[in-house]
Amino acid sequence: MRQPVAYTVDPEDPRAPPEEVWDSLSAEERRRVVAMLPADVPIDIMAPEGDPHREAKERTLDALGRFFRRTGRRVYLSSELATYYPDRPRIVPDVLAVLDVDPHPRSKWVVADEGRGLDFVLEVHVEGDKRKDHERNVALYAELGIPEYFVFDRGRLSLRGHRLASSGARVYQPIVPQGGRYASALLGLELMLVEGRLRFVVGGTPLLESEEIIGQLESMVDGLVHRREEDERALEEAKRQIKEERKRAKEERKRAEGERKRADEAEQRAAALQAELDRLRGGKL
Repeated sequence: MRQPVAYTVDPEDPRAPPEEVWDSLSAEERRRVVAMLPADVPIDIMAPEGDPHREAKERTLDALGRFFRRTGRRVYLSSELATYYPDRPRIVPDVLAVLDVDPHPRSKWVVADEGRGLDFVLEVHVEGDKRKDHERNVALYAELGIPEYFVFDRGRLSLRGHRLASSGARVYQPIVPQGGRYASALLGLELMLVEGRLRFVVGGTPLLESEEIIGQLESMVDGLVHRREEDERALEEAKRQIKEERKRAKEERKRAEGERKRADEAEQRAAALQAELDRLRGGKL
């Protein structure tokens, strides 16, 4: 009878099992190990950097999420998700993407359990230890086999891109920008800085973010309201003119009737005078 493999997770240094241990585990044992890996991340690992850090991540997730939902491509996107590579300390990327997988919500990403690692990572640096994002993570993410890694230095308003030349490579090659744009071959997009903000570009056009779409919709609504108000004013003016025309027409009819009446009376008086004149002339005869 097969003896269960004993594997426990150290709460001080939680790690997924080495590949050979994972391969020897039963499905039930794997589920137990995954459940033991913590989804929460200590505050010292998260290293919050204030609103500029949070906003850059939220805008990235918003723009990418909208783009891939519109194109119909199944892409899992997350932020600050505890990620476990086999027998390695957990990593917590600011933004991560995995292509062509079920985008259902997750509390953690366990590479052995998911069957694949991350495809794209973006780190946003605002303040603190610059070497973490610009040096240590460059070496670490390449060693883990993450194909593309970008660093947006929000404080210095700079952008850097790194890519593995092949699936077996473990040292990044710098992505050379073209006209200020860094191409992401995996996402099929370009990254660039526009007025101090990180933007994703397709076909030369930045992807719209929710606040921009809302702004456009509000402008459209304002335009419709303005046009409606103008139409209502035009309608009221037309009604006023019609009312005045009807009033003038009524007055004209009234004057015309008065003129006809006076003309009839004048004709009657003329006829009476003519009759009287004829009578007088007849009397003399």
